[in-house]
Amino acid sequence: MGIKLTKMQGCGNDFVILDYEEFLKMKCTMKEAAIKLCDRNFGVGADGLIIPNKLAENTDIGWYFYNSDGTTAQMCGNGMRCFAKYVYDKKYVNKKEFTVKTLAGIITPQILENGQIRVNMSKPILEPEKIPFLPNYNLNYKISIKNRIFEGNAISMGNPHFVIFIKDDENLLNLANEYGPLIEISAEFPEKTNVEFIKIKTRNEIELCVWERGCGITLACGTGACASTVAGILKGYLENSVDVNLLGGKVNVYWENHSELEYGNVYLTGFADYVFEAELI
Repeated sequence: MGIKLTKMQGCGNDFVILDYEEFLKMKCTMKEAAIKLCDRNFGVGADGLIIPNKLAENTDIGWYFYNSDGTTAQMCGNGMRCFAKYVYDKKYVNKKEFTVKTLAGIITPQILENGQIRVNMSKPILEPEKIPFLPNYNLNYKISIKNRIFEGNAISMGNPHFVIFIKDDENLLNLANEYGPLIEISAEFPEKTNVEFIKIKTRNEIELCVWERGCGITLACGTGACASTVAGILKGYLENSVDVNLLGGKVNVYWENHSELEYGNVYLTGFADYVFEAELI
């Protein structure tokens, strides 16, 4: 019996979406399914696997999300945009704004009239113990890796990030490739971390390369774009609304009503597109 699946992408961050009934045909765990399907040589090839959970309680729908290495992730912004478009088009939800149960809590995506998807990513998490981040402060933390000392900012958008602003003329992709995998497993991060290297173009635009926890270099990371924007605003580099240029495309991040006393929600907006539908034999 064939296994029907869909491949989607948001800014080049790609995902296999598999309905639960189709997953059951694989006769394996979700972790095993993710490793098999996401393999770019022997499988379909993707950064992650998404399985809708139509039986989620207290929300309109839920999801199971796995990285390509079989680990779970609390949240994924680009994956959520793809998921939102998929379940709306499949009529698993019957409204353009709905709630999704994730390991990071309840997330609310909205299908906009121009075809983009706007995701309420909730409030950033800055308390070190909740990120989790072992040092007792999260901004302007200096970390020593190989021959370099980087000053970074630990922030969670439901999953941990370490955001590094690069001022001189260095290649972001090279930095992410060389230092990202080492920072990911640094002792400061008990659950490992995503790593972002950023150049500021203007107060409303940045360039970003990411090393994703459990994936490696990816063309885009929605939660990384959000964490980087939050860090830039907190450091006084950026305004509330920021266009984030990723290797695979551009998204917009908006942080509402933030202050030292109260943090508002972060919104991620961008397109999500189908790549293909297939049936594995």
